Amino acid sequence: MTAIRMFAQLYACFLLGEMVHVRAGTEPSAIQQESGLMSANVGDTVTLQCFYEGDMAMHFSWYKQPLGEKPQVISTVYKYDKAPTYYHEFKGNPRFSVQSSQGINHLSISDMKSSDSATYYCGSAHSNVIEFGKGTILNIKDSGCNSKTVVEQPVSESVQTGDSVTLNCTIHTETCAGEHSVYWFRHGSGESHPGIIYTHVDRSDQREKSPEAGSPTQSCVYNLPKRNLSLSDAGTYYCAVASCGEILFGKGTKLDVEVVTEVDMRILVLFSIIRTGFLLCCLIIFFIINLVRK
Repeated sequence: MTAIRMFAQLYACFLLGEMVHVRAGTEPSAIQQESGLMSANVGDTVTLQCFYEGDMAMHFSWYKQPLGEKPQVISTVYKYDKAPTYYHEFKGNPRFSVQSSQGINHLSISDMKSSDSATYYCGSAHSNVIEFGKGTILNIKDSGCNSKTVVEQPVSESVQTGDSVTLNCTIHTETCAGEHSVYWFRHGSGESHPGIIYTHVDRSDQREKSPEAGSPTQSCVYNLPKRNLSLSDAGTYYCAVASCGEILFGKGTKLDVEVVTEVDMRILVLFSIIRTGFLLCCLIIFFIINLVRK
């Protein structure tokens, strides 16, 4: 009996230890990363800071996500390693360096280029828990490029379910050559952040003379067609143009979608019948007049 009791106590201690281990393992390390927008010029050196608390995290990493593309792994480092491991085009690239020690995992980028414009995420991992920072949007400005503001039309639009609408975005440029990358975001009601919906849209180019400058100004109009609208399409649509290392945002177009009720449908059908009857009467009268004249 004593042996059975001792075994039960030992088994209870074992279960308690396992429970404590699981609870401790579910406590994520706190990642503190500089969030928001950071601007720099071509040729500058920028350090993106990332701090972490706690001793649970064992692996740390950096990711780069260009606008509209998948995240790319820049580096990973094990907690007790001295040097990080770099991947893809960052491997052997002296412009990218990671400073990793107790509590920090900073990423430095030197000799900045326009292609470095992206959102950078700091991450940590332990057991089956993966945690990311809020992300830092890095915007690289090119002094050799002269991009102007984005003009978005219309400011607001009211439509009914089943209708179609075309939103447009206009950008005016002077010396910035090359194609623009255009993105549309929709911020629906109740959503915390806008979500990207389109990366390729129709474009029509127009050349016009600027009244303030002697050089010609090129106006590029980008269209976003929306057909068979439903309530889920309602929200504010933002146009973003990535050009010359800059990301220019429009002020947003608010799209209100109203439900067509049965009463509205009946009225539309009634008006359609009346209009058709009126046209038929006009045709009959015209036909009779022609017969009388003959």
